[in-house]
Amino acid sequence: MSRPALPPFHPLQSIPVGNRLLRRREVELKTGKSRAAIYAAIREGTFPAPVQIGVNSVAWLEAEIDLYIAERLAARNQSTTQAT
Repeated sequence: MSRPALPPFHPLQSIPVGNRLLRRREVELKTGKSRAAIYAAIREGTFPAPVQIGVNSVAWLEAEIDLYIAERLAARNQSTTQAT
């Protein structure tokens, strides 16, 4: 069974007030992806890139991670609908 082609990641242009910054561990827990898988997907352009928040610190916008998850669910739902 082949995976459906996913659209390239589209970054947010504006940030709603109250949007959180998630550190890598939170992103791993929220998405179920490992650190290696996250950075590989960033290089492929299929996962949101982090935001530099310090000299040696990065974080991800929660809204972008939520959008990433929503896109995966939509792709799954579309493939499930097409299979029936």
